[in-house]
Amino acid sequence: MLKFSLYHPNEFQPSSLYNMLLKLKFTCTLLLLLGLTRLYAQDSTLVGKTIKWDLSQCIDYAKKNNIQINSLRLSKQLSQQDLELARAAKLPDLSASATQNFSHYNTNNNGSGLNNNGNSGFVASGNYGVNSSVTLFNGGLLNNTISQKGLVLQSSNLNILQQENDITLQITQAYLAILLDKENILYNTDLVNTTIAQVKLEQQRYDVGSVARKDLIQLQAQQAADQYTLTNLKNTQRSDVLTLKQYLLLPSNVDFDIVRPDTIVTSSSVAVTPLNEAQDSAYRTRPEIKNGQLGVQISQYDVAKAQAGYLPSLVAGGSIGSGYATGSGSGYFNQIGNGLTEQIGLTLAIPIFTRRVVRTQVEEAKINVQQSKLDLQNTKYVLSQTVERAYINVQNAQGQYDAANEEFKYSKESYRIASEQLKVGVANTVDFLLQKNLYVQAQQAFVQAKYNLILSLRIYDFYRGQPIKL
Repeated sequence: MLKFSLYHPNEFQPSSLYNMLLKLKFTCTLLLLLGLTRLYAQDSTLVGKTIKWDLSQCIDYAKKNNIQINSLRLSKQLSQQDLELARAAKLPDLSASATQNFSHYNTNNNGSGLNNNGNSGFVASGNYGVNSSVTLFNGGLLNNTISQKGLVLQSSNLNILQQENDITLQITQAYLAILLDKENILYNTDLVNTTIAQVKLEQQRYDVGSVARKDLIQLQAQQAADQYTLTNLKNTQRSDVLTLKQYLLLPSNVDFDIVRPDTIVTSSSVAVTPLNEAQDSAYRTRPEIKNGQLGVQISQYDVAKAQAGYLPSLVAGGSIGSGYATGSGSGYFNQIGNGLTEQIGLTLAIPIFTRRVVRTQVEEAKINVQQSKLDLQNTKYVLSQTVERAYINVQNAQGQYDAANEEFKYSKESYRIASEQLKVGVANTVDFLLQKNLYVQAQQAFVQAKYNLILSLRIYDFYRGQPIKL
């Protein structure tokens, strides 16, 4: 099993606002469900099919269909709508109103109250109007809100990139684990075939009485042990393939396998980028750093928005209205025309004493700026430690690969000689089996070291901003 650790950097609301948040939450949930419906509709096209993908295909599919990534894409759409709403706040609004009333009257001839001799009837009346207003000045609140929402939208994009990076590392590790399984299966299949041939030859010798039964039994036991090991390796491969399918969100009835590259470049002599250069590159390219920097800017806009509470606001407004009533002796349209009124005006609001509300909002916003700076500093620290750990892993993997390669080379040759000696009958069975076990251990250590080196190099380069390729 390929083992390698991955490291990753992580006032009372009015009722109207509360209702708005509930509606927003409902909208987000609905959009997410719609997105997941589309996702499973895509997966259903793979049901019952046999697919074999290389690493790039696995990564591309995961980026398109991963639930967390698609959820972040929906969050980005919400951020885009927030930006559009902030921009529209600078435009004038326009509303129309219409009121229609029906009144019943019952009076006597003298107008002194109810009387059986009085008259009764209905009066209809109506009022109609159009109103509009536009904010001329509010201390820069609208402009700062627009700028802030634009940064939030950028942050949403970076959140998607960050999640894509995480799933890329997971897919790569799972993919290489399957390659490790496949290579171990190849080695052990060849080992089982060799053991079968050795047992067959030893059986022939036993039949003619040239070897003892214990020598034959020892080889037969070794054959059973080799077949057991091969079965376990195949089971491990099935488990690792299932893990990768789960990362990809593939349906369970899809026959899935990976493409084994013809060659994988592995060399311990590859020049490794110095640690300080890799860290500088990570600071420039990693989305979590850019996201932290945007977080500082977003919180600074909160300060500017809060400070707008100290300044006056100026709003221009206008309205047009008219009305009518039956029984006035004039026609409907004459009343509407004669009663038409137009109004235009300015409203200036000057804050004088706000009971420390604005000051508290400003101070809290400043504290949030300091917190954002601390979060950015911590993100840089965590990233620097992650890159350094990846650098050390590369150095360790190179040393392990060199040592395992040498051990495997000599053990392989010793095993070949012992096999030839056993074939011609000059080797002791116990000594042969001991040499074979040493060879198997060296082979397993070599394959493990090989893929540890591949994975550690790819991860280190990935933190430097290089795409993962085998």
